[in-house]
Amino acid sequence: MCKGLATLPATCLKSAKVIKHKISFLLQKPEPQAADQKPKNEENAAAESMPTASEVKKWEESFSHLMNSQKGRTVFGNFLRSEFSEENIDFWVACEDYKKCSPSELVTRAKQLYQQYVEADAPNEVNLDAATREETRQNVENACLSSFNKAQQMIYNLMERDSYRRFINSQLIQDLGQTQTTGAQEKKNKKNWDCAKNRQVLTGGA
Repeated sequence: MCKGLATLPATCLKSAKVIKHKISFLLQKPEPQAADQKPKNEENAAAESMPTASEVKKWEESFSHLMNSQKGRTVFGNFLRSEFSEENIDFWVACEDYKKCSPSELVTRAKQLYQQYVEADAPNEVNLDAATREETRQNVENACLSSFNKAQQMIYNLMERDSYRRFINSQLIQDLGQTQTTGAQEKKNKKNWDCAKNRQVLTGGA
């Protein structure tokens, strides 16, 4: 006999919905909108930004999987923001973008990147040792695509060794895993409910 969603405790369903809303909010990046522009369909936006169970599992397997995923970097970035250390991932992403600069942009972009993240008392200063900071400063004077490689790798290692370990044990990751499990159960129960409904139609409501 097919069972419907009604068989799930109401508190379970309510909890799952709260978690989904919370995670969807974290995954979304705010975008400026015109006053008369209609907001996006929230349900569709949430579905698109929600990572799959396999994605979350890969993030837990290795830091490289996490950093190679756009959704992963977004979730991790929000986690770092909660720890007031988002400058680390912002710097890493900025370095990746820097490597795509055209030769004519290198000097200007290198100075901007250095002043924003590397020099002492920079607005978003990252945690580098004195030797790496000085080496990066010298690299910027003769800017090339590899000018920030050492500094970028140092910050990558710092995030992997420190923040990443807290991230995979965080409530956020636990909530993501719980949401995926509950979501799968909801789909299964909905399918069963549809099955029961179709059987009633075929049997004339018997």
